[in-house]
Amino acid sequence: MTIGVPKEIKTLENRVALAPGGVISLAKRGHKVLVEAGAGLGSGLSDAEYQKVGASMVSVGEVWSAELVVKVKEPIAEEYKYLRPDLMLFTYLHLAADEPLTRALLSARTTAIAYETVQEHDGSLPLLVPMSEVAGRMAPQVGAAALEKPHGGRGVLLGGVPGVAPASVVILGGGVVGTNAAKIALGMGAQVTILELSKHRQQYLDDIFGGRLITLASTEANIAASVRHADLLIGGVLIPGAKAPKLVTRDMLSSMKEASVIVDVAVDQGGCVETIHPTTHANPTYVVDGVVHYGVANMPGAVPRTSTFALTNQTLPYLLRLAEHGLKVLSQDPALLKGLNTYAGKLTYQGVAEAFGMDFVEAEAVLA
Repeated sequence: MTIGVPKEIKTLENRVALAPGGVISLAKRGHKVLVEAGAGLGSGLSDAEYQKVGASMVSVGEVWSAELVVKVKEPIAEEYKYLRPDLMLFTYLHLAADEPLTRALLSARTTAIAYETVQEHDGSLPLLVPMSEVAGRMAPQVGAAALEKPHGGRGVLLGGVPGVAPASVVILGGGVVGTNAAKIALGMGAQVTILELSKHRQQYLDDIFGGRLITLASTEANIAASVRHADLLIGGVLIPGAKAPKLVTRDMLSSMKEASVIVDVAVDQGGCVETIHPTTHANPTYVVDGVVHYGVANMPGAVPRTSTFALTNQTLPYLLRLAEHGLKVLSQDPALLKGLNTYAGKLTYQGVAEAFGMDFVEAEAVLA
């Protein structure tokens, strides 16, 4: 099979979908890998490194002509022209927050498999995990910077100093993002509260962090009370493939401290804060009701070298199966089948259909 790796063109997106090590694995199995010239430069990977392991460096048009295109981020409007019926696209899509892309994929009859909805039998989301880990660990860092007065924040040091209280960090969701955010925030010396629905997960978090953070049931009352005392609020809520629930309302925002900070990691799924909208690394924050909002939808793009290798480690086994067996692997691999979002003009992921009131067809039925 021919696999294409385009250069990411989203604002300041420096990751690349495949590190040279991934090319080696594909080439060894007889597959042809086309990499757009300069695709790896943002991650510190030269064209020569790709050529050395067997990749062909090509133009953007040539790379999109491949049978299987693997990316990091969803296609943006200027890439819609490359979508076509005989294309298999493997990337993060987050369609529930992007109706224009959803309609473009359906119109082009493209087979689109989303990293974020590939789901194993135990409910885990293996291709979402590495970037959730990165974004979760970044959230306290970017939040700490945004809290600095020159960046519009309250002028609060996350860890405080002896004799002065540390910042209050409130995290919505105790999944991969929330757990990694808590790890870094605690390491920076903050006071940390996690709100989580699952009692079992609350017990797990209390255990692994040795009681060093506060766990609360994620109820409206607890969210409203926690938001009021937060210096930094981190949103890390996930419903696989669907829009994130709006847990923090505009009314709650008015109760927050002046120049406090929100970092909503869930923004690529619509965000769990009512007033959040996507921003870019070029202009990451804006202010609503005196509260600084950070809404960068591709946070790991700021640490591309770490992110590129972490992503390739996870995606490569699935990419190899797609390259080896093509579309028929979807009928044989339940995890990859759950990743299928669009096929032959049909929408095959229920959460996306519900987000836009569109028709939905079971993936098994459309493939049959």
